Amino acid sequence: MSHGSGGRAMAQLIAELFTTGFDNAYLAQGNDGALLPQIAGRLVMSCDGHVVSPLFFAGGDIGCLSVHGTINDVAMMGARPLYLAASFILEEGFPLADLKCIVASMANAARVAGVPIVAGDTKVVEQGKGDGVFITTTGVGVAREDITLSGDLAQPGDTILLSGTIGDHGMAVLSQRENLTFDAPIVSDTAALHGLVAAMLDSGVKLRVLRDPTRGGLATTLNEIAKQSGVGMMLHESAIAVNQPVEAACEFLGLDPLYVANEGKLVAICAPEDAGRLLEVMRAHPLAREAAIIGEITEDAHGFVQMITKLGGCRIVDWLAGEQLPRIC
Repeated sequence: MSHGSGGRAMAQLIAELFTTGFDNAYLAQGNDGALLPQIAGRLVMSCDGHVVSPLFFAGGDIGCLSVHGTINDVAMMGARPLYLAASFILEEGFPLADLKCIVASMANAARVAGVPIVAGDTKVVEQGKGDGVFITTTGVGVAREDITLSGDLAQPGDTILLSGTIGDHGMAVLSQRENLTFDAPIVSDTAALHGLVAAMLDSGVKLRVLRDPTRGGLATTLNEIAKQSGVGMMLHESAIAVNQPVEAACEFLGLDPLYVANEGKLVAICAPEDAGRLLEVMRAHPLAREAAIIGEITEDAHGFVQMITKLGGCRIVDWLAGEQLPRIC
């Protein structure tokens, strides 16, 4: 508990672990907040809490996940992420070696993304009143003046694109949690998507909406957009890719991959005349080589998301009911 008391032990923890790991000029100011340079343009801000269990999983951990998740939320607004802040809730008795690994993972993810962690906070709660570590990250970015992206801008006739396979992150976490093993490993897709988004915006296509389908998966994300825009959607199941191990694991566990979380994929909605060009741009980026056109926006006062199945039938893709995979991100 002394590491959260505000005394010498806490100062040592911050200096030796967080300040050293996240080292940058803004954090080194050592104040209660970071004094940042003036920014021209429209600011975008997002906040995200991370309570994933287990903390370490194939392809990532809560550290890199907390960086990627917030960067992606800022990027989905058409903004260039600039800075992150991080808040840690630590449970008494949590191993310092594990915390060091998490901080190192966060620091590496931030460095690779080029988005520094410039401020933070640390609290310690009594044993039994937490679950190892919870991380909240806040991101700030600047949006391009000539581009506005929003979930209420989808129009009938627009094209829906997906950057790759679905369900990888959720099933990687679940398989680790339940000690499930498969012939082929299931690895989280966690990644920072702002580079991909920048390439898409640079292409000049008429983008309406960007969204990363995290909790609730692709199905829930598309229902959110349909509700915001007052439109319907028609999807094509044959165009929605699922890695074979993920598909097998979902079938074994009775889960629908459409509702399983992703942490390195995005949904894009654009004007139909630009769909082909956007698809080319996406596939040229290493994080979207399996991008595909998966459907179109329809005129529907009910806001139904429907899908033509591989067998030629049609089904409603409804909102997620309840929580099929808790604590995935």
